Amino acid sequence: MRDRDVRLAVRNHLEALHKDDGNTRIVEEMGVWSGSARVDLAVINGELSGFELKSDSDTLQRLPMQADIYSRVFDQVTLVVGRRHADKATDIIPSWWGVMVAEQTNAGVVLDNHKCGSRNPSPDPNLIAGLLWKEEALKVLEVHGLAAGWRSKPAKAIHQRLAEELSFSDLGDEVRQALKSRVAWLRQPVSNMRDMAVQQQSRPLAPAPCATGCGSVMLNAPIAPRSCG
Repeated sequence: MRDRDVRLAVRNHLEALHKDDGNTRIVEEMGVWSGSARVDLAVINGELSGFELKSDSDTLQRLPMQADIYSRVFDQVTLVVGRRHADKATDIIPSWWGVMVAEQTNAGVVLDNHKCGSRNPSPDPNLIAGLLWKEEALKVLEVHGLAAGWRSKPAKAIHQRLAEELSFSDLGDEVRQALKSRVAWLRQPVSNMRDMAVQQQSRPLAPAPCATGCGSVMLNAPIAPRSCG
């Protein structure tokens, strides 16, 4: 089972679940914390959800660092892991993360919902604000009447002001809207921005798994709505 097979299975899973939702966007290799980590897939709608993929051919060496960073930014996180790593990986990640186990079968890659996740209990407003490029952050300050005297400030200071002045709900709404509205994340000029670049983008899609339920899904197979119960 190759990494790309697992990625395709997850993409097909998300597309089948949310194909009729035009208010959601999926991106691949989304950088967080100044690009120090890149989550494999991110789903942006009423929440910001991350999917980290670890096939049987991967190692778990970077997972503790990734778990720490993603747990400061995403509302929900799901680890998609090969059967070989499932038990060890589950011990590494926070208890609120979801876990899907990927297995290669004759019919394709099957994704089994091993553990349903829950909402992040302690996101970091500063890191969430830091997902914005500088010009995006300044526009948010302007909308909320907070930009006077701040246009020449460094991006880090602007992000901190957003995190301190906006309610967490308003901050999340503004950040997600900015991420969904970006026209070109590839090769975006970095001057005057804090470039949290995404390496790939896709057509609009929709919300994250286990919001709609748990079960097993197969690469290229129809996926029905499920319930986590």
